[in-house]
Amino acid sequence: MYIHNLSEENSLLNSFIAQIRDKSTQKDRMRFRRNIERIGEVIGYEMSKSFSYKKKNISTPLGESSISLFNNDIVVCSILRAGIPLHNGLLNYFDMAENAFISAYRKHEKQSSSFDIHVEYLASPDLNNKSLILADPMLATGKSLVATYKALQKCGTPKELHLVSVIGSKEGIAYISQNFPENTHLWIAAIDEMLNEKGYIIPGLGDAGDLAFGEKLQK
Repeated sequence: MYIHNLSEENSLLNSFIAQIRDKSTQKDRMRFRRNIERIGEVIGYEMSKSFSYKKKNISTPLGESSISLFNNDIVVCSILRAGIPLHNGLLNYFDMAENAFISAYRKHEKQSSSFDIHVEYLASPDLNNKSLILADPMLATGKSLVATYKALQKCGTPKELHLVSVIGSKEGIAYISQNFPENTHLWIAAIDEMLNEKGYIIPGLGDAGDLAFGEKLQK
């Protein structure tokens, strides 16, 4: 797996990461969602540098201009519900992309910290020979991304696969590295050291879905 850790270089991205981590700033849900969206935009821009490009002539009012435009057929797939702001950020830049959505959640065993990932909904176009961008803001254990990828396989075989996360754990990255094709690209804004006993990223930021959209009833 090719890991593109954007935190290795200082940029404006650090400001967005700082705000989504800050527990006082997190109280503003609209700002939280917008910062996740802006992180998606930054990652989308960096990712676009890896795509294939083709020269195209553009007619202006005064003549012809030749410019290189990316030549990828893109599908953006987000994991509901936390992935929606990140999806929107990617879609702001890849505005001609097709879209896929999938639900994946942790199903906890009673009186236990262990859990399984349940996938209950999938809407996707044909993925054959497409550039699939799979977006999930928090890469904790990595099980959600793996379960999502397995569910998407019935929709076709993408030409290339890009994973996008805001914050991930080293353990989760190691897990997905073992369960995705070797030529998969991971684009991530920050990597944290560990998970706690419940499988949440430390220091992380909390539950991204709850912070973006409000607390949910637990199943």
